[in-house]
Amino acid sequence: MTDSASKPAGFRYSTVPAPTQKVDITTSDQQPSRGQGGELHQTVADGADKLTTSQGVSVSDNQNSLRATDRGPLLLEDFVLREKIFHFDHERIPERVVHARGYGAHGHFICTKPIPGITQAAPFQAENKETSVFVRFSTVAGAKGSMDLARDVRGFAVKFYTEEGNWDLVGNNIPVFFIQDPIKFPDLVHAVKPEADRGFPQAQSAHDTFWDYISLTPESMHMVMWQMSDRTIPRSFRMMEGFGVHTFRFVNESGESTFVKFHWKPHLGLQSVLWDEAVKINGADPDFHRRDLWNAIQYGDHPKWNLCVQVFTQTQADKLDFDILDPTKIIPEEIIPLVEIGTLTLTRMVDNFFQETEQVAFCTQNVIPGIDFTDDPLLQGRNFSYLDTQLKRLGGPNFTQIPINAPRGCPVHNYHQDGHMQTQNRKGRVNYEPNGFSDGPREDPLKGYVSFAARSPEGSKQRLRPESFADHYSQARLFYRSQTEIEQHHIADALVFELSKCQMLDIRKRMVAHLLNIDEDLAQQVANGLGFRDMPTPAVTAVPARDLDLSPALSILGTPPNMFLGRKLGVIIADGFDRDVLGELAAETIAEGGVMEVISVRVGGAIAADGSFVRADHLLRGAKSVLFDAVAILGGDAQASLARNPAAQEFLSDAHNHAKFIGHHGVDDLLSSAAGIVQDEGYTDLTAPGAAADFLVACRSLRLWSRTTALPREADAESLAPTA
Repeated sequence: MTDSASKPAGFRYSTVPAPTQKVDITTSDQQPSRGQGGELHQTVADGADKLTTSQGVSVSDNQNSLRATDRGPLLLEDFVLREKIFHFDHERIPERVVHARGYGAHGHFICTKPIPGITQAAPFQAENKETSVFVRFSTVAGAKGSMDLARDVRGFAVKFYTEEGNWDLVGNNIPVFFIQDPIKFPDLVHAVKPEADRGFPQAQSAHDTFWDYISLTPESMHMVMWQMSDRTIPRSFRMMEGFGVHTFRFVNESGESTFVKFHWKPHLGLQSVLWDEAVKINGADPDFHRRDLWNAIQYGDHPKWNLCVQVFTQTQADKLDFDILDPTKIIPEEIIPLVEIGTLTLTRMVDNFFQETEQVAFCTQNVIPGIDFTDDPLLQGRNFSYLDTQLKRLGGPNFTQIPINAPRGCPVHNYHQDGHMQTQNRKGRVNYEPNGFSDGPREDPLKGYVSFAARSPEGSKQRLRPESFADHYSQARLFYRSQTEIEQHHIADALVFELSKCQMLDIRKRMVAHLLNIDEDLAQQVANGLGFRDMPTPAVTAVPARDLDLSPALSILGTPPNMFLGRKLGVIIADGFDRDVLGELAAETIAEGGVMEVISVRVGGAIAADGSFVRADHLLRGAKSVLFDAVAILGGDAQASLARNPAAQEFLSDAHNHAKFIGHHGVDDLLSSAAGIVQDEGYTDLTAPGAAADFLVACRSLRLWSRTTALPREADAESLAPTA
C-alpha cells in the first residue's frame, strides 16, 4: 500500500458518507449500515435526535475524519474532529484523561548499530553514542489511584533529549490500537471509563458500555485479541515489550525516505501473571509494578530494552496485503525482520514524583530531523490532540520550560511571548521576525527541520474510510492462532470473564458473532463459558477473514526467557529451619541474577535450628505467594503449627494453582494435605546436596504449565441454558 495520494484500483471517492450495506444488528431506534471500510454507521431515524456539534450543526459522519482523498492526510479545517477532540482533551482537571496512573525513570540510550544512511536522527549517527532519556510507563483506563495489575494496555513513552531537540516516541506495550480514525477516540475512552451514571467500574473493561462499543466496532477485533491475552497483565514493566504503534518515516540527509516501525525488546524476556494472580496482587500490593521498578533500580538491576526497527520501502509496502497506514495492523516479524539499533537502560528514579513523572509532557508531534510522519489518520489525530491536552493539564503554553520537559544539550531560541508560567521571555525590544535590528534567531534552511516532500494528494476531500482498512478479522485470527494452546485458553477465559460481567445479553451475542470470524473453536469456548444453547450467525464482514502465515514471535510462551534473571524467590522460614539451606538458596538465587526475600510467621523473623535469629523481609499474612515468581518453604520445629496456619495453607495453595515451582525442606505432608495439594514434579526437596541449585535451574522455566491444564475451565463446560 502506498503513502502517496495515488488512487488505488477499485477505490471510490465521495464527498458524503457512503454506507454500502445494511447489517443485521439489533440496536434500539438506530438504522445501522456499513461504510466501505467496514465501519458501522448508525443513521438517524425519523423523529429521533440528530447528532450535532456544540454549535448545533448536524454531523454527517461520526466515524471518519475529513481527509484529502481517502488515504490522504487529515485536514485542519475539520471542525467536527477538532471540537470533539478538543472537548475530550479537557475533560479532566488536572489528571490525564487516559494514562493517568504512570511511573517514570531516567536513563540513557546507546546506539549499537549506526544507521546514518537511512536517517539523520541524532541518536543513531555513531556507535556508542549516548542520549539521555526519560521513560514513563502507565495504564490507560484507570485513574491515578487505581491498581497496577488491571487488565489494560500499558503506555511505554520515551523522551529522547537529543542535541537536535526532544523526540518523543509515545507508544504502548501492544503494537496495534482499537480504532482506525481519531474521531472515535473519545467514544472509545468514554465506553471503557467508569459508566457515567454510576462512576464504576474503575480501571477495567469488564462492563456493558465497553463491550457494547467494541461489539459494534469490528475494526477493534485485532486489538481485542491482544487485550484479552496475557500481554495486558504483565509481570513487570521490565518484562514487557514496547511499540511505536504507527508507521513513521526515517529521512536521511539526502531527503530520501523509508518507512519504519519501532519495537522495544526487554532483556529479561516477556512474562505475564495469571488472571487470578492479578486479582490477588491488586489486593496484596496495588503498587506492584511501581515497587518492582523502584526496587530493581535501587538494587542496581537496571532494566534494559533493545530498540529494534522494521525498515521497509514503498515497494515493499505496496506488496503487503494490508495498508501500512492502518493502526489496527502489524507487520509480522517473519515478513520484515527486526534490526537492533540500540539499547535503553533505566538507571535512576525521579527525585520528585510530581515534579517529573506527573509533569512530564509527551507529544507525538515532538520529532527531530530524520523522523517524520505518515498519513496514518490516528497518528495525525494524536499530533493535534497531545499538544492541546498538555496546554490544559499543565496550565499554559510554557510547559516546555518545566525541567523534565525542557530540551537538554541544545539551545532554545524563539519569539514566544508571555503566557502562564513564562520564565524565558527574550530581553530587549525585539520579539518578532523579520526585524531590522540584526537581533534574534533566524531560520536555518540547511539544518532546520524539513518535512518529507510526499506527493500532494489528488482528489476530493471527504469523510470516507478507505477500503484498504476494511479487513478487520484476518490479523485477529493470525494473532490468536499464533499463540500456544495455553495462551489461547487464557484468551478464551478472559473473554468469558469480561463478557460475563455484561448485563445486556445482546452484547454477548454480538461478540460471539465476531469471534466466529476469528476462530470457530475460540467462539465455541466462549459460547460454552457463557452458557449459549445456540450459536449466533457470524457477524457480517466487509472483507472475509483470511488464513495468514502464523507468526511465532507473537507468542509469549512460544519463546520463553528460560532464566530466573530479574525474578524473585519468596522463602518462608519457621522456627527450627535449617539456616544452611536458606544460605544455599540465597547464593543460587544471586547466581541466577534473581532476588530472594524472606517471609516469617512472626513480625521480625524466625529462630534457626542453630539458635541464631534471622530477620525477615515480610510477615506471612502480608506476603502472598502471588508477589513472587517461585517459592520455598523451610519448616523445622514449627512445621506442625505451620500446617495449621491458614496463611501458610493459602500461600502454598495459590503457588501450586499458579503453576509456580516450589522448594521445601523440613516440611512433611501435613501442610500439603491441609492445603489440599498433591505434590508433582514442580516440587523440589531441598534436603539433598545440590538441591538448591537444581531448584533454581527448574525455576528458569518460570511455571509448570502442565499443572494448569488439569484445572477446570468455564470454557470446557457444555452449554446448559440460553443466555443470549
